[in-house]
Amino acid sequence: MRFSGLRVLKEGLTGNKGWSPHWRDPEPKAEYDVIIIGGGGHGLATAYYLASQHGITNVAVLEKGYLGGGNVGRNTTIVRANYGLPGNSEFYSHSLKLWEGLEQELNYNVMHSQRGVINLFNSDGSRDAAARRGNAVIGQGDDAVLMDNADVRKMLPYLDFDQTRFPIYGGLYQPRGGTARHDAVAWGFARGADQRGVDLIQQCEVTGIDIVDGVVKGVQTTRGAIRAKKVGIVAAGRSSQVAAMAGMRLPVESHVLQAFVTEGVKPAIDHVITYEAGHFYISQSDKGGLVFGGSLDLYSSYASRGNLPMAEHVIESAVTLMPSIAKAKVLRSWGGIMDMSSDGSPIIDKTHIDGLYINCGWCYGGFKATPASGNTFAHLMATGNPHTAAVRHRMDRFSTGVGLMDEEATGSQHNLH
Repeated sequence: MRFSGLRVLKEGLTGNKGWSPHWRDPEPKAEYDVIIIGGGGHGLATAYYLASQHGITNVAVLEKGYLGGGNVGRNTTIVRANYGLPGNSEFYSHSLKLWEGLEQELNYNVMHSQRGVINLFNSDGSRDAAARRGNAVIGQGDDAVLMDNADVRKMLPYLDFDQTRFPIYGGLYQPRGGTARHDAVAWGFARGADQRGVDLIQQCEVTGIDIVDGVVKGVQTTRGAIRAKKVGIVAAGRSSQVAAMAGMRLPVESHVLQAFVTEGVKPAIDHVITYEAGHFYISQSDKGGLVFGGSLDLYSSYASRGNLPMAEHVIESAVTLMPSIAKAKVLRSWGGIMDMSSDGSPIIDKTHIDGLYINCGWCYGGFKATPASGNTFAHLMATGNPHTAAVRHRMDRFSTGVGLMDEEATGSQHNLH
């Protein structure tokens, strides 16, 4: 089934009774060529690109809950490519290009909105850092505009420019950045993978990884053993726990990151706004809700919920920067389990076990990386060689110290990235 304006109109006039399920609900087979552990955005994207670009369709995606029930549905939906370090810069540039053609490729409306992202800065030093980052982004071939205080006042007149807690010196603007609908991204990749023969198996928790003489042979699950020639771990905040089943200890800690959404209000915020001083970011959804977030809860946890002191801190930042939203009611909040690497950058690599691959360490960058993560991980699993956009995301950088990508210059403490 393909989507079109005519089909939507027809179904709307006939009670929406002609739609078919977006994907099958198959029983697991005894053996696959590839097993993907994790049915979130990155896992589903990996399966989709394995099938669509490499012709590998005997693939199973194993999800212990329901598809898209993890971090891909627990984020603030921001899409951008304004990273400054070599390795990250070309990777997120690759991802943004994939975003720009994703709806046409998937024939699915992921509600990608290039409304622009503005990173505010609050000191002379942070302005200089923004200028360096902007030049790096332009050198990579992407867009960046350095704005002074007057430029920001003109574009974002509703900010409080007179408060002293978070002074606004200017901003780094990326017009091609924006947002996408997180659930729709998962659904679009799931539908595309299923159409190409991939088995999407829900309520199937992996409980063990079978390894014989250094070679992966398959997995143990709550629905029985499944053999496979290759296994990819794409489990986000649970990556460390899954890797431990193969006897691996990852350079990753799991921390909770909260996000919030308010009741629907009239259109007020046209862009995505981020602010480093309070580590605060906000946009407005198409339904009118203000979607915002801030810092990690700063303690290790596997719980998909956060604490009230951090909620208070984030909301204080919101009201300080934008007093006009102070009376908006917060409808709900949620927590995503962030797999924080010790240099703040991801890992897309083979492991020392033949046939076992790892994709983790996304920190705050997981949602915006979804297309490129799946695209480059599928390339690695299909060919055995890293994709040119992810060639620096090797895991051995943590043991050798060579090629570390500390994007925020905050050292090796996971929870500071």
